Amino acid sequence: MNLKYLLVVICLWIWSQSLAFSISDDGLMRITLKKRNLDFHSVNSARIKTAIHERDDLKSVEKNCCKNDVVYLKNYFDVQYFGEIGIGSPPQYFNVVFDTGSSNLWVPSSRCIFSIACYLHSKYRSGISSTYNEIGVPCEIPYDDGYIYGFFSQDNVKVGDIIVKDQEFSEITREGNFALLALPFDGILGLGFQDISVGKVTPVWYNMIEQGQILDKVFSIWLNKDPMAEKGGEIVFGGMDKSHFKGDHSYFPISQDGYWQIEVGDILLGNNTTGLCEGGCAAIVDSGTSLIAGPTGVVTQINHAIGTEGYVSFECKDIVHNYGNLIWENLISGLNPEILCVDIGLCSNNGIQRMNDVIETVVYNESRDGAATLESPFCSFCNNIVLWVQVQIKQSNVKEKVLKHVDELCERLPNPVGESFINCSSISSMPHITFTIGNKLFSLSPEQYVGRVESDDEDRSPVCYSSFVALDAPSPQGPLWVVGDIFLQAYHTVFDYANLRIGFAEST
Repeated sequence: MNLKYLLVVICLWIWSQSLAFSISDDGLMRITLKKRNLDFHSVNSARIKTAIHERDDLKSVEKNCCKNDVVYLKNYFDVQYFGEIGIGSPPQYFNVVFDTGSSNLWVPSSRCIFSIACYLHSKYRSGISSTYNEIGVPCEIPYDDGYIYGFFSQDNVKVGDIIVKDQEFSEITREGNFALLALPFDGILGLGFQDISVGKVTPVWYNMIEQGQILDKVFSIWLNKDPMAEKGGEIVFGGMDKSHFKGDHSYFPISQDGYWQIEVGDILLGNNTTGLCEGGCAAIVDSGTSLIAGPTGVVTQINHAIGTEGYVSFECKDIVHNYGNLIWENLISGLNPEILCVDIGLCSNNGIQRMNDVIETVVYNESRDGAATLESPFCSFCNNIVLWVQVQIKQSNVKEKVLKHVDELCERLPNPVGESFINCSSISSMPHITFTIGNKLFSLSPEQYVGRVESDDEDRSPVCYSSFVALDAPSPQGPLWVVGDIFLQAYHTVFDYANLRIGFAEST
């Protein structure tokens, strides 16, 4: 009787594993992704922002490993897609986000005893793995408003039917953020480049290639937006599944080492320019966030066009009222817009803007003794107003109409703690938002960029929200876009390591 029971359990286990991955006749390794439907709390908590870190603070990372000190932090709280991997021999299974915006693999450790979140997730136990190798070097990994803490270990990692031998990863011993309590996944598997890996650890997918597990140096991602679908999405290592897209992919070169980063051009509202990226902006393609994050000046224009309930800024409106005429006259006369706010005294010369929040900008300048001094956040508002006036001048609008429009834009500045909400009944009247990449146009319809959360309470109406949030990265990394799952749902994406390029095709 016990033997029969054991056989039934084994059969059920094998069947369940077949649902998580599959190898087809074409030899491609497919990892099925699960989809988590958002609720109101997770939508309201989602955010993304930049942070400035001194290299001395990035422990376990060589001081000269990075070209700049700017990273963007995401809280993963609204991430919808994750899949299963195994670590150790025999495999211990974990749900992880396959994240192209980071490069480390980390999961909770059995030594995590002082963080409540660890008790609600699977924990790696090195003592029961026959292939575990101790490393023990401590590490800090950027996460949410700061870091999570742990140490490096080495073991075999099972991704689908592939076993990556002697993979270095992080056992997390302290997860300080309470947001982790509600997460349906245990950790992160980074699909970014080794350049941004904490501790210069070799990413899992690098080792797949080096160990001959996949022949073509490429992986592709398809995400299913349908909340009722049984399969949330799929990641394919070694190629692509032609049933998930139509037409041909358009490919664009990687523009900088580290991230899957490309150059984008103007972002269009309907057929109208938003101005800032006409000369080019950086864009990181990031499967580890649901959002599309971009410069405040452009996101505010999007908010105004789609009628979000924004964050009223009296400081911004005050600048329009006191300096609007002067800004208009200087732009009409041909003054360089990049120095206009310096010229009228709202910005310091050679100021370096650094974002402490998605709205408030703090600018640090060096005094004669080398100390940092704070500059007024009016500088950031002034620069956005100059951008908005420039866009309106190109549309040949008269001064009174322009200043009225800019005053309205001040009322649409993005919510500093999350998304901005929308009247669900107005979705059909919203414009398409189009990203110019190379000489191609990639449009998102309102149905694609507006999120909708249904309430469990029949008496409550659904909640709709904009998937665009503010992210102001300082130069030279910025202006910067982070293109997350909202875009990847619309466009099947190929990450081509052999040719250092990214390809997009319309998703099916």
